[in-house]
Amino acid sequence: MVIDVTDGIGVCGAGVMGAGIAQVAAASGHPVVVVDKARAALENGRAAITRGLTRQVDRGRIAHEQAEAVLSRILWTDDLGALCGSALVVEAIIEKPEAKTALFAEVGNIVGPQCILASNTSSLSIEEMAQSVPAPSRFAGLHFFNPVPAMKLVEVIAATGTAPDVTKALVDLMQRWGKRPARVRDVPGFIVNRVARPYYAEAFAALGEGMAAADIDMLLEQAGGFRMGPLTLTDMIGQDINYSVAAGVYGSYDGETRFRPQVTQRALVVGGKLGRKSGEGVYSYPVGRGDPQVVTSSKSMDAVAIAARPSTMSLIAEALVESGTLVSIDDNLPEGILSVGSLRMAMGDGRPLRARGDGVAAMIDHVRDMATAGMVGATAQDPAALRIVATLFAKLGKAVIAVPDRPGQLVLRTLAQLANAAADAVVDHVASAADIDLAMQYGANHPEGPLAWVERFGAADLADVLGNIASASGDEMYRPTQEFEG
Repeated sequence: MVIDVTDGIGVCGAGVMGAGIAQVAAASGHPVVVVDKARAALENGRAAITRGLTRQVDRGRIAHEQAEAVLSRILWTDDLGALCGSALVVEAIIEKPEAKTALFAEVGNIVGPQCILASNTSSLSIEEMAQSVPAPSRFAGLHFFNPVPAMKLVEVIAATGTAPDVTKALVDLMQRWGKRPARVRDVPGFIVNRVARPYYAEAFAALGEGMAAADIDMLLEQAGGFRMGPLTLTDMIGQDINYSVAAGVYGSYDGETRFRPQVTQRALVVGGKLGRKSGEGVYSYPVGRGDPQVVTSSKSMDAVAIAARPSTMSLIAEALVESGTLVSIDDNLPEGILSVGSLRMAMGDGRPLRARGDGVAAMIDHVRDMATAGMVGATAQDPAALRIVATLFAKLGKAVIAVPDRPGQLVLRTLAQLANAAADAVVDHVASAADIDLAMQYGANHPEGPLAWVERFGAADLADVLGNIASASGDEMYRPTQEFEG
Protein backbone atom coordinates (compact mmCIF):
# COMPACT_ATOMS: atom_id res chain seq x y z
CA MET A 1 0.00 0.00 0.00
CA VAL A 2 1.40 3.39 -1.04
CA ILE A 3 -0.10 6.85 -0.64
CA ASP A 4 0.99 8.79 -3.70
CA VAL A 5 1.50 12.55 -3.90
CA THR A 6 -1.56 12.78 -6.14
CA ASP A 7 -3.76 11.06 -3.52
CA GLY A 8 -6.14 13.19 -1.50
CA ILE A 9 -5.62 13.79 2.22
CA GLY A 10 -8.58 14.52 4.49
CA VAL A 11 -8.33 16.35 7.80
CA CYS A 12 -11.21 16.48 10.29
CA GLY A 13 -10.87 19.55 12.48
CA ALA A 14 -9.66 23.01 11.46
CA GLY A 15 -8.02 23.95 14.76
CA VAL A 16 -4.31 24.52 15.33
CA MET A 17 -3.35 20.88 14.83
CA GLY A 18 -5.72 20.21 11.92
CA ALA A 19 -4.64 23.33 10.05
CA GLY A 20 -1.00 22.44 10.62
CA ILE A 21 -1.47 18.91 9.28
CA ALA A 22 -3.31 20.29 6.24
CA GLN A 23 -0.50 22.75 5.54
CA VAL A 24 2.19 20.05 5.67
CA ALA A 25 0.19 17.73 3.41
CA ALA A 26 -0.52 20.49 0.88
CA ALA A 27 3.10 21.64 0.96
CA SER A 28 4.04 18.08 0.00
CA GLY A 29 1.82 18.31 -3.08
CA HIS A 30 -1.39 16.57 -1.98
CA PRO A 31 -4.88 17.88 -2.62
CA VAL A 32 -6.33 18.38 0.88
CA VAL A 33 -9.87 18.59 2.25
CA VAL A 34 -10.34 20.13 5.71
CA VAL A 35 -13.72 19.46 7.29
CA ASP A 36 -15.12 21.27 10.32
CA LYS A 37 -18.77 21.85 11.23
CA ALA A 38 -17.93 25.32 12.58
CA ARG A 39 -17.53 27.87 9.80
CA ALA A 40 -15.57 30.15 12.12
CA ALA A 41 -13.04 27.36 12.73
CA LEU A 42 -12.62 26.92 8.97
CA GLU A 43 -11.96 30.63 8.51
CA ASN A 44 -9.54 30.72 11.42
CA GLY A 45 -7.69 27.68 10.09
CA ARG A 46 -7.37 29.18 6.63
CA ALA A 47 -6.15 32.49 8.13
CA ALA A 48 -3.57 30.69 10.30
CA ILE A 49 -2.07 28.88 7.31
CA THR A 50 -2.06 32.08 5.27
CA ARG A 51 -0.21 33.92 8.06
CA GLY A 52 2.32 31.12 8.42
CA LEU A 53 3.03 30.97 4.70
CA THR A 54 3.28 34.75 4.47
CA ARG A 55 5.93 34.73 7.20
CA GLN A 56 7.90 32.13 5.25
CA VAL A 57 7.72 34.29 2.12
CA ASP A 58 8.79 37.39 4.04
CA ARG A 59 11.78 35.51 5.45
CA GLY A 60 12.77 34.26 2.00
CA ARG A 61 12.20 30.59 2.82
CA ILE A 62 9.67 30.02 0.03
CA ALA A 63 8.56 31.95 -3.04
CA HIS A 64 5.21 33.74 -3.17
CA GLU A 65 4.12 31.33 -5.92
CA GLN A 66 4.83 28.33 -3.67
CA ALA A 67 2.69 29.80 -0.90
CA GLU A 68 -0.17 30.40 -3.34
CA ALA A 69 0.14 26.83 -4.63
CA VAL A 70 -0.14 25.41 -1.09
CA LEU A 71 -3.25 27.46 -0.37
CA SER A 72 -4.84 26.46 -3.67
CA ARG A 73 -4.57 22.76 -2.82
CA ILE A 74 -6.70 23.03 0.34
CA LEU A 75 -10.50 22.86 0.27
CA TRP A 76 -12.25 24.11 3.42
CA THR A 77 -15.74 22.71 3.97
CA ASP A 78 -18.33 21.64 6.54
CA ASP A 79 -19.39 18.66 4.40
CA LEU A 80 -17.99 15.28 5.50
CA GLY A 81 -19.01 13.89 2.12
CA ALA A 82 -16.12 15.81 0.56
CA LEU A 83 -13.78 13.22 2.12
CA CYS A 84 -15.07 10.44 -0.12
CA GLY A 85 -12.04 10.40 -2.44
CA SER A 86 -9.35 10.55 0.27
CA ALA A 87 -6.54 8.02 0.60
CA LEU A 88 -5.92 9.09 4.22
CA VAL A 89 -8.17 10.91 6.70
CA VAL A 90 -6.58 12.28 9.87
CA GLU A 91 -8.81 13.22 12.81
CA ALA A 92 -7.72 16.28 14.83
CA ILE A 93 -10.82 17.22 16.81
CA ILE A 94 -11.57 17.67 20.52
CA GLU A 95 -9.79 15.19 22.83
CA LYS A 96 -12.97 13.35 23.89
CA PRO A 97 -13.30 9.65 23.05
CA GLU A 98 -17.03 9.75 22.34
CA ALA A 99 -16.59 12.56 19.80
CA LYS A 100 -13.75 10.79 18.04
CA THR A 101 -15.44 7.39 17.89
CA ALA A 102 -18.65 8.92 16.52
CA LEU A 103 -16.63 10.72 13.84
CA PHE A 104 -14.78 7.59 12.75
CA ALA A 105 -17.98 5.57 12.59
CA GLU A 106 -19.38 8.19 10.20
CA VAL A 107 -16.26 8.80 8.13
CA GLY A 108 -15.58 5.08 7.80
CA ASN A 109 -18.83 4.71 5.87
CA ILE A 110 -18.08 7.66 3.57
CA VAL A 111 -14.57 6.91 2.35
CA GLY A 112 -13.49 4.01 0.17
CA PRO A 113 -12.45 0.63 1.62
CA GLN A 114 -8.73 1.34 1.03
CA CYS A 115 -8.72 4.71 2.80
CA ILE A 116 -6.54 4.79 5.92
CA LEU A 117 -8.07 6.42 8.99
CA ALA A 118 -5.80 7.94 11.65
CA SER A 119 -6.21 9.80 14.93
CA ASN A 120 -3.96 12.62 16.09
CA THR A 121 -4.80 11.91 19.74
CA SER A 122 -2.05 12.54 22.26
CA SER A 123 -3.58 10.58 25.12
CA LEU A 124 -6.47 8.30 24.14
CA SER A 125 -6.23 4.58 23.42
CA ILE A 126 -5.87 3.75 19.73
CA GLU A 127 -7.03 0.21 20.52
CA GLU A 128 -10.31 1.41 22.00
CA MET A 129 -11.00 3.84 19.16
CA ALA A 130 -10.35 1.10 16.60
CA GLN A 131 -13.49 -0.67 17.79
CA SER A 132 -15.67 2.06 16.27
CA VAL A 133 -14.00 2.01 12.84
CA PRO A 134 -15.48 -0.05 10.03
CA ALA A 135 -12.63 -2.40 9.01
CA PRO A 136 -10.27 -1.51 11.93
CA SER A 137 -7.32 -2.99 10.04
CA ARG A 138 -7.00 0.37 8.24
CA PHE A 139 -6.89 2.43 11.46
CA ALA A 140 -3.86 3.75 13.38
CA GLY A 141 -2.64 6.65 15.49
CA LEU A 142 -0.72 9.46 13.83
CA HIS A 143 0.35 11.85 16.59
CA PHE A 144 1.82 15.12 15.32
CA PHE A 145 3.41 17.75 17.57
CA ASN A 146 2.63 21.45 17.76
CA PRO A 147 3.47 23.50 15.72
CA VAL A 148 3.02 20.83 13.05
CA PRO A 149 4.91 22.56 10.21
CA ALA A 150 8.00 23.00 12.41
CA MET A 151 8.05 19.89 14.61
CA LYS A 152 9.62 16.87 12.94
CA LEU A 153 8.37 14.00 15.10
CA VAL A 154 5.25 11.97 14.32
CA GLU A 155 4.40 9.03 16.57
CA VAL A 156 2.87 6.19 14.52
CA ILE A 157 0.77 3.94 16.74
CA ALA A 158 -0.68 0.64 15.57
CA ALA A 159 -3.61 -1.09 17.27
CA THR A 160 -3.50 -4.88 17.50
CA GLY A 161 -5.69 -5.16 14.41
CA THR A 162 -3.85 -2.57 12.30
CA ALA A 163 -2.59 -4.12 9.06
CA PRO A 164 1.23 -4.04 8.80
CA ASP A 165 1.07 -2.46 5.34
CA VAL A 166 -1.04 0.38 6.80
CA THR A 167 1.64 1.14 9.39
CA LYS A 168 4.35 0.97 6.75
CA ALA A 169 2.40 3.25 4.42
CA LEU A 170 2.08 5.85 7.19
CA VAL A 171 5.77 5.66 8.09
CA ASP A 172 6.77 6.02 4.42
CA LEU A 173 4.35 8.93 3.94
CA MET A 174 5.64 10.80 6.98
CA GLN A 175 9.19 10.44 5.70
CA ARG A 176 8.13 11.91 2.35
CA TRP A 177 6.53 14.80 4.25
CA GLY A 178 9.92 15.51 5.84
CA LYS A 179 8.93 14.15 9.25
CA ARG A 180 10.70 11.74 11.62
CA PRO A 181 8.24 8.88 12.23
CA ALA A 182 8.66 6.75 15.36
CA ARG A 183 6.76 3.46 15.67
CA VAL A 184 5.10 3.25 19.09
CA ARG A 185 3.09 0.63 20.92
CA ASP A 186 -0.35 1.78 22.07
CA VAL A 187 0.43 2.70 25.69
CA PRO A 188 -0.61 5.73 27.80
CA GLY A 189 1.45 8.79 26.83
CA PHE A 190 3.04 6.95 23.87
CA ILE A 191 6.77 7.89 23.93
CA VAL A 192 7.13 11.62 24.54
CA ASN A 193 4.37 12.23 27.08
CA ARG A 194 5.61 9.22 29.05
CA VAL A 195 9.40 9.53 28.89
CA ALA A 196 9.53 13.34 29.27
CA ARG A 197 7.78 13.37 32.65
CA PRO A 198 10.98 13.50 34.79
CA TYR A 199 12.16 16.66 33.02
CA TYR A 200 9.28 18.55 34.58
CA ALA A 201 8.93 16.50 37.77
CA GLU A 202 12.56 16.92 38.85
CA ALA A 203 12.37 20.70 38.36
CA PHE A 204 9.25 20.94 40.54
CA ALA A 205 10.84 18.67 43.15
CA ALA A 206 13.86 21.01 43.36
CA LEU A 207 11.55 24.04 43.45
CA GLY A 208 9.59 22.48 46.31
CA GLU A 209 12.84 21.98 48.22
CA GLY A 210 13.62 25.69 48.02
CA MET A 211 15.87 26.04 44.99
CA ALA A 212 15.25 29.26 43.05
CA ALA A 213 13.22 28.79 39.86
CA ALA A 214 15.58 30.84 37.68
CA ASP A 215 18.55 28.82 38.95
CA ILE A 216 16.80 25.56 38.03
CA ASP A 217 15.91 26.68 34.53
CA MET A 218 19.30 28.25 33.81
CA LEU A 219 21.27 25.20 34.94
CA LEU A 220 19.19 22.80 32.88
CA GLU A 221 19.64 25.05 29.86
CA GLN A 222 23.33 25.82 30.31
CA ALA A 223 24.72 22.66 31.92
CA GLY A 224 21.95 20.28 30.79
CA GLY A 225 21.93 21.57 27.22
CA PHE A 226 18.13 21.83 27.00
CA ARG A 227 16.62 24.47 24.75
CA MET A 228 14.21 25.77 27.40
CA GLY A 229 14.16 25.24 31.14
CA PRO A 230 11.31 23.04 32.42
CA LEU A 231 9.66 25.70 34.59
CA THR A 232 9.69 28.28 31.80
CA LEU A 233 8.34 25.62 29.45
CA THR A 234 5.47 24.58 31.72
CA ASP A 235 4.47 28.23 32.14
CA MET A 236 4.33 28.46 28.35
CA ILE A 237 2.39 25.19 27.91
CA GLY A 238 0.04 25.98 30.80
CA GLN A 239 0.50 24.49 34.27
CA ASP A 240 -3.00 23.00 34.12
CA ILE A 241 -2.30 21.24 30.82
CA ASN A 242 1.13 19.95 31.84
CA TYR A 243 -0.10 18.75 35.24
CA SER A 244 -3.13 17.08 33.64
CA VAL A 245 -0.83 15.07 31.36
CA ALA A 246 1.32 14.07 34.35
CA ALA A 247 -1.71 13.00 36.38
CA GLY A 248 -3.18 11.17 33.38
CA VAL A 249 -0.02 9.15 32.73
CA TYR A 250 0.32 8.40 36.44
CA GLY A 251 -3.29 7.21 36.65
CA SER A 252 -3.04 5.16 33.48
CA TYR A 253 -0.12 3.23 34.95
CA ASP A 254 -1.99 2.55 38.20
CA GLY A 255 0.08 5.00 40.19
CA GLU A 256 3.51 3.75 39.19
CA THR A 257 5.94 5.88 41.18
CA ARG A 258 8.18 6.73 38.21
CA PHE A 259 5.39 8.96 36.88
CA ARG A 260 4.30 10.54 40.15
CA PRO A 261 3.03 14.15 39.71
CA GLN A 262 4.59 16.82 41.90
CA VAL A 263 2.62 18.55 44.66
CA THR A 264 4.42 21.84 43.95
CA GLN A 265 2.96 21.96 40.46
CA ARG A 266 -0.47 20.90 41.70
CA ALA A 267 -0.46 23.83 44.15
CA LEU A 268 0.04 26.24 41.23
CA VAL A 269 -2.92 24.74 39.38
CA VAL A 270 -5.18 24.81 42.43
CA GLY A 271 -4.18 28.43 43.01
CA GLY A 272 -5.05 29.40 39.43
CA LYS A 273 -1.40 30.18 38.62
CA LEU A 274 -1.46 28.59 35.19
CA GLY A 275 1.46 30.36 33.56
CA ARG A 276 1.59 32.95 30.82
CA LYS A 277 -2.11 32.68 30.01
CA SER A 278 -3.13 33.66 33.55
CA GLY A 279 -0.37 36.21 34.10
CA GLU A 280 1.30 34.14 36.81
CA GLY A 281 2.69 30.65 37.13
CA VAL A 282 6.15 29.77 38.36
CA TYR A 283 7.02 33.30 37.19
CA SER A 284 4.97 36.51 37.00
CA TYR A 285 4.27 38.04 33.60
CA PRO A 286 5.02 40.10 31.60
CA VAL A 287 8.34 40.28 33.53
CA GLY A 288 8.92 36.53 33.43
CA ARG A 289 12.11 34.88 34.58
CA GLY A 290 14.75 36.96 36.32
CA ASP A 291 18.49 36.38 36.48
CA PRO A 292 19.97 33.37 38.29
CA GLN A 293 21.87 33.76 41.56
CA VAL A 294 25.47 33.42 40.44
CA VAL A 295 28.15 32.67 43.05
CA THR A 296 30.71 35.45 43.51
CA SER A 297 34.27 34.32 42.85
CA SER A 298 37.33 35.06 45.00
CA LYS A 299 40.08 37.47 43.96
CA SER A 300 42.80 34.82 44.02
CA MET A 301 43.09 31.06 43.77
CA ASP A 302 45.47 28.56 45.38
CA ALA A 303 47.44 25.94 43.47
CA VAL A 304 45.41 23.36 41.52
CA ALA A 305 46.20 19.65 41.56
CA ILE A 306 44.54 16.57 40.08
CA ALA A 307 44.71 12.86 40.88
CA ALA A 308 47.02 10.85 38.65
CA ARG A 309 44.38 8.45 37.32
CA PRO A 310 42.04 9.75 34.59
CA SER A 311 38.50 10.72 35.59
CA THR A 312 35.72 13.12 34.64
CA MET A 313 37.55 15.81 36.62
CA SER A 314 40.49 15.34 34.26
CA LEU A 315 38.47 17.08 31.54
CA ILE A 316 38.25 20.14 33.78
CA ALA A 317 41.96 19.95 34.52
CA GLU A 318 42.78 19.77 30.80
CA ALA A 319 40.59 22.80 30.10
CA LEU A 320 42.33 24.69 32.90
CA VAL A 321 45.73 23.91 31.40
CA GLU A 322 44.52 25.15 28.01
CA SER A 323 43.40 28.38 29.70
CA GLY A 324 46.92 28.92 31.05
CA THR A 325 46.32 27.67 34.59
CA LEU A 326 49.07 25.55 36.12
CA VAL A 327 47.75 22.13 37.20
CA SER A 328 50.02 19.63 38.93
CA ILE A 329 49.61 15.87 39.34
CA ASP A 330 49.30 14.69 42.94
CA ASP A 331 49.74 10.94 43.42
CA ASN A 332 48.29 11.22 46.92
CA LEU A 333 44.90 12.42 45.72
CA PRO A 334 42.24 9.71 45.33
CA GLU A 335 40.87 9.04 41.84
CA GLY A 336 38.32 11.60 40.71
CA ILE A 337 39.54 14.36 43.04
CA LEU A 338 40.72 17.82 42.02
CA SER A 339 42.09 20.12 44.70
CA VAL A 340 42.46 23.88 44.97
CA GLY A 341 44.78 24.39 47.90
CA SER A 342 43.28 22.28 50.68
CA LEU A 343 39.79 22.20 49.11
CA ARG A 344 38.91 18.91 47.47
CA MET A 345 36.18 18.72 44.85
CA ALA A 346 34.67 15.93 42.75
CA MET A 347 31.85 15.34 40.31
CA GLY A 348 28.57 14.36 41.94
CA ASP A 349 27.71 10.64 41.97
CA GLY A 350 24.18 10.72 43.39
CA ARG A 351 25.22 10.86 47.05
CA PRO A 352 24.62 14.03 49.06
CA LEU A 353 27.83 15.85 49.93
CA ARG A 354 27.18 15.32 53.64
CA ALA A 355 27.16 11.54 53.12
CA ARG A 356 30.44 11.18 51.21
CA GLY A 357 32.94 10.95 54.07
CA ASP A 358 35.95 11.16 51.72
CA GLY A 359 37.11 14.68 52.44
CA VAL A 360 35.35 16.22 49.41
CA ALA A 361 34.08 19.69 50.34
CA ALA A 362 32.50 20.65 47.02
CA MET A 363 30.66 18.65 44.36
CA ILE A 364 30.21 19.65 40.73
CA ASP A 365 26.84 18.81 39.18
CA HIS A 366 26.84 16.99 35.85
CA VAL A 367 27.54 18.97 32.69
CA ARG A 368 26.40 17.49 29.38
CA ASP A 369 29.08 19.30 27.36
CA MET A 370 31.75 21.13 29.34
CA ALA A 371 33.02 22.92 26.23
CA THR A 372 29.73 24.70 25.50
CA ALA A 373 28.21 25.08 28.98
CA GLY A 374 28.08 28.68 30.20
CA MET A 375 27.16 27.76 33.76
CA VAL A 376 27.70 24.83 36.09
CA GLY A 377 26.09 23.78 39.35
CA ALA A 378 28.07 23.20 42.53
CA THR A 379 27.25 22.04 46.04
CA ALA A 380 29.22 23.03 49.15
CA GLN A 381 28.26 23.48 52.77
CA ASP A 382 30.77 26.32 53.22
CA PRO A 383 30.13 29.55 51.23
CA ALA A 384 33.89 30.09 51.02
CA ALA A 385 34.24 26.74 49.25
CA LEU A 386 31.62 27.80 46.71
CA ARG A 387 33.57 30.98 46.00
CA ILE A 388 36.69 28.91 45.33
CA VAL A 389 34.73 26.74 42.89
CA ALA A 390 33.42 29.90 41.20
CA THR A 391 36.99 31.23 40.88
CA LEU A 392 38.13 27.97 39.32
CA PHE A 393 35.35 27.94 36.72
CA ALA A 394 35.78 31.64 36.00
CA LYS A 395 39.14 30.59 34.49
CA LEU A 396 37.08 28.61 31.97
CA GLY A 397 34.60 31.41 31.32
CA LYS A 398 31.80 29.71 33.25
CA ALA A 399 29.62 30.99 36.07
CA VAL A 400 28.62 28.84 39.05
CA ILE A 401 25.14 28.43 40.53
CA ALA A 402 24.75 26.93 44.00
CA VAL A 403 22.80 23.67 44.18
CA PRO A 404 21.41 22.51 47.56
CA ASP A 405 22.91 19.39 49.11
CA ARG A 406 20.31 16.99 47.75
CA PRO A 407 20.68 13.45 46.33
CA GLY A 408 21.75 13.66 42.68
CA GLN A 409 21.95 17.48 42.77
CA LEU A 410 19.89 18.83 39.81
CA VAL A 411 21.23 18.18 36.30
CA LEU A 412 22.58 14.71 37.09
CA ARG A 413 19.35 13.68 38.80
CA THR A 414 17.22 14.96 35.91
CA LEU A 415 19.26 13.26 33.19
CA ALA A 416 19.48 10.04 35.21
CA GLN A 417 15.74 9.86 35.72
CA LEU A 418 15.02 10.68 32.06
CA ALA A 419 17.30 7.78 31.15
CA ASN A 420 15.50 5.58 33.68
CA ALA A 421 12.14 6.41 32.09
CA ALA A 422 13.49 5.79 28.58
CA ALA A 423 14.97 2.43 29.55
CA ASP A 424 11.67 1.49 31.22
CA ALA A 425 9.96 2.19 27.90
CA VAL A 426 12.37 -0.19 26.14
CA VAL A 427 11.71 -2.88 28.75
CA ASP A 428 7.95 -2.37 28.31
CA HIS A 429 8.30 -2.65 24.49
CA VAL A 430 6.86 0.83 23.98
CA ALA A 431 9.28 1.44 21.12
CA SER A 432 12.83 0.65 20.08
CA ALA A 433 15.70 2.45 21.79
CA ALA A 434 16.43 4.27 18.54
CA ASP A 435 12.82 5.48 18.17
CA ILE A 436 12.70 6.58 21.80
CA ASP A 437 15.82 8.68 21.35
CA LEU A 438 14.48 10.06 18.07
CA ALA A 439 11.18 10.96 19.72
CA MET A 440 12.82 12.82 22.58
CA GLN A 441 15.02 14.80 20.22
CA TYR A 442 12.40 15.71 17.64
CA GLY A 443 9.23 15.67 19.75
CA ALA A 444 10.52 17.14 23.03
CA ASN A 445 13.41 19.16 21.60
CA HIS A 446 15.97 17.48 23.86
CA PRO A 447 19.60 17.95 22.76
CA GLU A 448 20.15 14.19 22.46
CA GLY A 449 18.25 11.03 23.20
CA PRO A 450 18.40 9.89 26.86
CA LEU A 451 19.73 6.49 25.87
CA ALA A 452 22.44 8.03 23.69
CA TRP A 453 23.47 10.01 26.77
CA VAL A 454 23.66 6.75 28.76
CA GLU A 455 26.10 5.34 26.21
CA ARG A 456 28.43 8.27 26.89
CA PHE A 457 27.91 8.34 30.64
CA GLY A 458 28.07 4.57 31.16
CA ALA A 459 25.22 2.27 32.15
CA ALA A 460 27.07 0.83 35.16
CA ASP A 461 27.95 4.30 36.45
CA LEU A 462 24.35 5.39 35.95
CA ALA A 463 23.08 2.40 37.93
CA ASP A 464 25.37 3.46 40.80
CA VAL A 465 24.10 7.06 40.60
CA LEU A 466 20.45 6.00 40.62
CA GLY A 467 21.09 3.57 43.46
CA ASN A 468 22.76 6.33 45.46
CA ILE A 469 19.84 8.71 44.85
CA ALA A 470 17.29 6.04 45.80
CA SER A 471 19.14 5.12 48.99
CA ALA A 472 19.73 8.71 50.08
CA SER A 473 16.21 9.89 49.29
CA GLY A 474 14.42 6.76 50.45
CA ASP A 475 12.35 6.98 47.26
CA GLU A 476 11.97 3.81 45.18
CA MET A 477 11.12 5.98 42.16
CA TYR A 478 14.87 6.32 41.57
CA ARG A 479 15.76 2.63 41.64
CA PRO A 480 17.54 1.82 38.37
CA THR A 481 15.52 -0.06 35.80
CA GLN A 482 16.67 -3.63 35.00
CA GLU A 483 18.33 -2.34 31.80
CA PHE A 484 21.02 -0.66 33.92
CA GLU A 485 21.35 -3.29 36.65
CA GLY A 486 22.63 -6.05 34.39
